[in-house]
Amino acid sequence: MILIIILAVILLVTLGWLITTSNNFKRYEIKVAESLSGIEVALAKRYDVLTKLLATTKKFAQHEKEMLREVIQLRQGMSIGELTHVTQQMDQLTERINLTAEAYPELRSSEIFHELQRGIRDVEEHLQAARRVYNAHVARYNTSLVVFPANKIANFQQRQAKEFFVMEEQQCSDVLITF
Repeated sequence: MILIIILAVILLVTLGWLITTSNNFKRYEIKVAESLSGIEVALAKRYDVLTKLLATTKKFAQHEKEMLREVIQLRQGMSIGELTHVTQQMDQLTERINLTAEAYPELRSSEIFHELQRGIRDVEEHLQAARRVYNAHVARYNTSLVVFPANKIANFQQRQAKEFFVMEEQQCSDVLITF
């Protein structure tokens, strides 16, 4: 009778361990999938932010480039006799610049470019954090696959190791933004 009880306890403990280990694998897989989704969200955010910031910056840079070109054209070839007329044109151009700046207070290319850089840095930091979380979950899952005795269940269930997120060579190079 004692032998039957001992065998029943061993069987229940073993069954409990099998179920717990199998469920842990499933939990780890869910965490890996969830963290992969976090990377996808971060990539979508990066695309959206970079697209919007780049378009905005290009718009403002083009506007300021046109105004600078007009100022340079007004200043070229000025004679003393034309000074009064050119001064009047410069005043009109300055008024246009001021009105534009009032309509778009952030219209100062250095600030726009700094905002673009801050946006890129924030998005890249978010993406790096998502990648670190993913790799941490993959490491935990992969470790559980090879540690004895859980590796016996992993082999029986034919579970495969997940791949770590590794930067490609082109992702490591600097990003060049041209206007």
